[in-house]
Formats: sequence, C-alpha cells, structure tokens
Amino acid sequence: MRTQVVIIGAGPAGLLLGQLLHTAGIDNVILERKTGDYVLGRIRAGVLEQTTLDLLDIAGVGSRARAEGLPHEGIELLFQGARHRIDLHALSGGRRVTVYGQTEVTRDLMEARKAAGLATFYEAEDVRLEGTDGNSPTVHFTRGGGAQTLRCDFVAGCDGFHGVARQSIPGSVLQTYERAYPFGWLGVLADTPPVSHELIYANTPRGFALCSMRSETRSRYYLQVPVGERVESWSDEAFWTELRARLDPEARDRLVVGPSLEKSIAPLRSFVTEPMRFGRLFLAGDAAHIVPPTGAKGLNLAASDVGFLFEALADHYREHSSAGIDFYSQRCLQRVWRAVRFSWWFTSLMHRFPDAGEFGQKIQEAELDYLISSQAASTSLAENYVGLPMNTRYADGAGAPMRP
Repeated sequence: MRTQVVIIGAGPAGLLLGQLLHTAGIDNVILERKTGDYVLGRIRAGVLEQTTLDLLDIAGVGSRARAEGLPHEGIELLFQGARHRIDLHALSGGRRVTVYGQTEVTRDLMEARKAAGLATFYEAEDVRLEGTDGNSPTVHFTRGGGAQTLRCDFVAGCDGFHGVARQSIPGSVLQTYERAYPFGWLGVLADTPPVSHELIYANTPRGFALCSMRSETRSRYYLQVPVGERVESWSDEAFWTELRARLDPEARDRLVVGPSLEKSIAPLRSFVTEPMRFGRLFLAGDAAHIVPPTGAKGLNLAASDVGFLFEALADHYREHSSAGIDFYSQRCLQRVWRAVRFSWWFTSLMHRFPDAGEFGQKIQEAELDYLISSQAASTSLAENYVGLPMNTRYADGAGAPMRP
C-alpha cells in the first residue's frame, strides 16, 4: 500500500492532523496500537485554547465543541483561605478558553474520519519505521496476525511518550530535557454539578487542589498527593473529605459529592526533546513534549504542533516549498518552551513542595499576593493561560489560525 502521509497514533493529535490533511486533499493513513474503544476511554484534559478551537473548525469538526463547550472568561485562585478572580477575558484582550473534554474532541474527530471513509488501522502492532532519513519512508506493521507495509512520503509521530516514533530516531540526534515533580495528581470524575462555574486553583497548607468540570453536570477534581501514592488507598469518601479540607467555606458548602466514575493518579513531569524532526519523520504532541497539567497546555500544544505540520505539508504538496518542513521543529519548539515555562511557573506557584521550607513558603505567598495586586502580573498569567499566539502566516491579529 502507498499513501502520502502515515500518522502513527489515533489520539486527538493524530486524528486532527488526519482531518486537516484531508481538507487539503492530502492522502493519509492512521495506525493505532490500541482499539478505538480504548482510545475513547482515556480520561484526559478538557480546557481548549482559542487556537485549538479554530483548528477544529478548519478540520470541519468544531461545531459540537462550540455548541456544547463551556466558555470560561476567568479562573479563581484560592490561597490563605480566600478566592481571587483572574479576569482572563479582560486581561488578554477579549480571549477566553472553552471547557470541552478531550474524549469528546476525540469522538468528534473519529466520527468525521469514519464519515469521510479515511483509513484507520486499529490494533496495529510491531510498528517499525525505515528510511525516514531518505525520500521514501516505509512503515511496517502487523494486524490480525498478518504483516503489512505502507510506503509514504512522510511519517507523523503522534503516538505519545512511549510510542515508536521518537524511539526510531537515533539517540545521538536527540537532546532531551526533563524535570520530575515530587508529587502527582489524584483525579476523580463524578456526575455531580461543578462546585463553581469557573475553575478554582487552590494553594493550601494541605496541598494543591483543582476544581474543574467537563459539563454542567459532570465534575473533575484533583488533589496533590505524594509521589508513590496508590489510588487504591483512596476511597471516594476519603477523597471528598480531603477535598473539602482544601476548599474555602463557600466552596465547601456548595460541593456536591457522588460516586466516582473514574479515579486515577498521574505523576507530574516536564519533558522536551529536540529536534522534533528527523528527515521525513515529525514528532508532535506527547511524543516530543510533556508538561504538567496545571497550565492546561498538553492538548493545546499538541494541536499547535499539528497546525504547524499541516501548514508545512500543505506547502510541500501545493507550492513545492520546503520552508515549512525545514523550520517545523524550530517553530514548534519556540511555542513549546514558552508553554513549558508557564506550566513550570504555575505548578511551582500553586503546589506545596516538601523541601521548600519556611523561606520558600513565604516567597510563594509573596508571589501570590503580588500576582493578584499587580495588573501586569495578572495580565501575564491571563495571556499565557488563554494561549500565546501561533507564529503562522494563517494567523489573524489575535493569533487565531485562519483557513488557508
């Protein structure tokens, strides 16, 4: 078999790239190691930047996110027992974020790909790449016990941190940067109304907490827990009791509890690999970088990678230009490192670190006080939270990608 682009990974990044390429008439095939049901069952992020929504529109799948998503124009910071609102909309020049679950994004993209009759091979195992440093890459895989081969012009690695794409690049080519944090997030998903109509980020003596949501009837809550904590140690009752202890009195009174639909612990880390391109193999999303979820950047960074890659491949096929391909890694990494910096800063600001000591705690409290009392500091938080503009020629004045 032959196609123009092979995409490895059927998560939201791979599916979005596939739809964008389809709109430009570029043939593509997606390979996914897991089943479709497994991919849909993964519980992930739910805060979308404007640039991500615009890319979904370009791909023809943004209507449900805009109709059912919850626009958010602010967030609340809780520390020293009181909440303080950051007006994202006013401070960022009229921009906002939208709460819409990553599972729903994936579902919308899956359905659009199926409706278009595009090829997706689930349960593709033993994927192996050849010739990515030349002009004619080959992708080998097995499916249903049979060996298959795909010849292509380009390979997009959207297969996550443990995927084969990055592992197929010689180690001598890559430089990696990593930081592990001494805590994780214990998350619970419940069919209960959110405690607030905006996200609450809490810095408390007992640790960090986040009150989020997926809809007006489904809530997502997180607690900071030590590294090595086991999810089996937390009953629903224990989780709700600890969450109450980290909230202010008003939020505590408004909290509605219920049985958890999903409960898990995710470690926090920062990871970046450079470059994000090796010959005709491109890395996108978690295959190239991971950020702590504090700043809600993971899915949005993956979407911006895909936006840059879509532009580069469209230029290659329509204009016979290699500029987008040549500068893909550089353009992505500029945006990635800015998001990594913000996520690291926001994580450091809102969490309790076991080795900070009294001096470190006082510095953190002083920075939080400065943040809410300085418009310049609040503006910096707002601009980064709603998403910095994409450096693309398809951008309007607000940084939103436009249709080519």
